[in-house]
Amino acid sequence: MKKIVLAAACFALLNAGAHAEGCLKGAAVGGVVGHVAGHHAVIGGAAGCAIGSHRAKKKEEEKEKKEREQHARQQQEQRQQSAEQPSSQ
Repeated sequence: MKKIVLAAACFALLNAGAHAEGCLKGAAVGGVVGHVAGHHAVIGGAAGCAIGSHRAKKKEEEKEKKEREQHARQQQEQRQQSAEQPSSQ
């Protein structure tokens, strides 16, 4: 059973790609919690990796959304400023 869980954790680490930071942080915390909760550090690490990756992905999506909104606001302000300026012909 431990080999299967360890293989799954390794697979998750390899497929994490951009969200490896979240996986590593989550795995560290999950491993400690799993160990303290009943010597299930590997299972806790795998669960922590999944949760950490999910949180890192959500955080990245929120950051991108804020950047898009800010960019849209800047473009709208530029359009308003150009519309307010009289045309010199």
